[in-house]
Amino acid sequence: MSTALHEIDERTNLTANNKFELLLFRLGEVSNSDHRELFGINVFKIREILVMPTITAIANAPANVMGVANIRGEIITVINLPSVVGCTPKNGVPILLVTEYSRSTQAFAVEEVDEIVRLEWNQVMAAESNGGNLVTSIARLDGDQEDSRLVQVLDVEQILRDVIPASPEDLMPGKTGSKIELPAGTVILAADDSPLARSMMENGLEALGTPFVMVKTGLEAWNRIQSMSDAAIAEGKTIQDKVALVLTDLEMPEMDGFTLTRNIKNDERFKSIPVVIHSSLTGDANEDHVKSVGADAYVAKFVAEELAATIRKVLA
Repeated sequence: MSTALHEIDERTNLTANNKFELLLFRLGEVSNSDHRELFGINVFKIREILVMPTITAIANAPANVMGVANIRGEIITVINLPSVVGCTPKNGVPILLVTEYSRSTQAFAVEEVDEIVRLEWNQVMAAESNGGNLVTSIARLDGDQEDSRLVQVLDVEQILRDVIPASPEDLMPGKTGSKIELPAGTVILAADDSPLARSMMENGLEALGTPFVMVKTGLEAWNRIQSMSDAAIAEGKTIQDKVALVLTDLEMPEMDGFTLTRNIKNDERFKSIPVVIHSSLTGDANEDHVKSVGADAYVAKFVAEELAATIRKVLA
């Protein structure tokens, strides 16, 4: 219990300062090169790191699924991460990263684990403009130095959807219920750095009939809510006449969802606006921590019905 509490305190200290920890690893040589790039995953999502256990191959499994492993009595799907991203490991894949995403557990085979680094979110830049749909952001390990080492932060949500595709029914909003009527002129301000997550959120919000503004980072959301507030004042209104609710991911370049939520709740202009965290960071410890920064609700990705029910509850 004391170890768990210590971990929660550590997370609180990090997120209070817009910081996070990134696990760095290598997947082998990239195509047409002998260079071994660095990749990263947020430590919050890592359950454990293991020497590769025995893998049982599954008949007719998807191309990048190596099989399953029996880990502490739990049967977990093992994904060949170098194969997914197009790398060739010289030394095989002797390491297994066991992760938790959106209330599911899976494992990724990697060539080598490098280190854990502590970074500020402003050291992370959105990667969409640089191409590649498996990378959400690029982290600069050495800050603003011109020769800073770069790390590709993987979009694990997209990888999981690509490797183990959901049925068409799962990819579209399900039975979200009746339309949600927002006060005239107001919108939901939504932020997420993953293109897949934004697409699914858009589908869900459109099914609910709620107007929305979608942005890619916490900083972009923070800037947008301030500019909307200025516009409201110029019209003789308040920000509450413009924004009905903020829906935000947690892991985002430049400013994370924890900091965005704190900024909103600590500002007299905005603190009455409901904030809903929509994240793949699941587990009781993470959900409790979300509440500690002042969010009005938490919902795990990607269940349209749960998102709709949470939005209804908060707005009510």
